[in-house]
Amino acid sequence: MSNLQSVVLTLSLSYALIGALLLIVLVYARLPWSAKAVAVVVTSAFYIASFMGVRGLLGWASIDSLPASFKLLQARIVEPHSLEGDPGSIYLWVEALDDGNRPSGVPRAFRVPYSDKLAQKTDKAASEIAAGRPQGGRAADFGDGGGSLLEAAREYIMPTAIIDTSGGDASTGWGLAAPRDGDGVSFTPLLPPRMPPKDEQ
Repeated sequence: MSNLQSVVLTLSLSYALIGALLLIVLVYARLPWSAKAVAVVVTSAFYIASFMGVRGLLGWASIDSLPASFKLLQARIVEPHSLEGDPGSIYLWVEALDDGNRPSGVPRAFRVPYSDKLAQKTDKAASEIAAGRPQGGRAADFGDGGGSLLEAAREYIMPTAIIDTSGGDASTGWGLAAPRDGDGVSFTPLLPPRMPPKDEQ
């Protein structure tokens, strides 16, 4: 059990205990049943809200879906360890990009299940970042093997700066097996932000 899971379990049990104590007090309290019902509902709502909010604690890598388009700030690959039963993970520190390819300014850590394919792509992207070439990413590989991803990128950058990403091609067999989480993640050189159109005079 990971540290995050133990924190979630501990907080859940704590709130369940508080809820049980409240029920015991309410059984013997001389209050109208409507007041008792409101107290139970409010306690249950806080229990559920706290359980769902624990995943967003600062400092923990989120297991939620990656943003559709993001700037990769850094990555860490933790390979599987069979003796410890660790399936491995890939940690991505990213910053979401808006429709104009501008960064949000709010970096966030994400944990993606380990796969060899994603580990290779992530290692290559981290090397590019270390070499001073910022990397952008997409949460799904929208390429179909026919270059449609490259065509979309050509409006932003010079064709000589494009790095072809693998994946998404039915001829590779990707479509025959169920994809693992993270297999659809692709990295490319960070595209410059779209500038708003100039006012016509």
